[in-house]
Amino acid sequence: MKRSMRMLAVALGLATFVVGAIAQAPATPAPQQAATPAMPAARPADVSSPDAIIGALYDVISGPPGQKRDWDRFRSLFIAGARLIPAGTPRGGGTGPRVLTPDDYATASGPNLEKNGFFEKEVARRSERFGAVLHAFSTYESRHTAQDPSPFARGINSIQLYWDGTRWWVVTVYWQAERPDMPLPQEFLPGAK
Repeated sequence: MKRSMRMLAVALGLATFVVGAIAQAPATPAPQQAATPAMPAARPADVSSPDAIIGALYDVISGPPGQKRDWDRFRSLFIAGARLIPAGTPRGGGTGPRVLTPDDYATASGPNLEKNGFFEKEVARRSERFGAVLHAFSTYESRHTAQDPSPFARGINSIQLYWDGTRWWVVTVYWQAERPDMPLPQEFLPGAK
């Protein structure tokens, strides 16, 4: 009995030591994501800054009717496991957001973007950064042609970015389109402070 109690005490002491050591160990940086056949190499200019990667994100999905989009460039912006999430009712009914991979987005949206033309641009942004994490509330306007006088849609992209020490990655794009019953708040429109 005494021997069992001593063994239990030693095991508990060892477990406490290991848990304490793990809790106090400094976090190690995540390994950099390497390009793979499923994740093409990014253009260095596209991923050099938050402005560059957000600009590339809008640029790569935009174009006139009949123009193929560069889906490899699109994929190169995203970290492995990244998600695109439109808020609202998913196709087929139900409630809540629909979660897509970059490939899901390209497959679902690509044909429509290429057939009808689609130009989306950022018109305002609010960003906050802590270390390797950056969050941007990016107000967008969508048009069928670059010359359309007014957008057919507006909304906000909530974009989470990650800095790995050499480049920026898109982790998540979660967006909400403006609706008649839910107009964009003034603080997220151009010129707001």
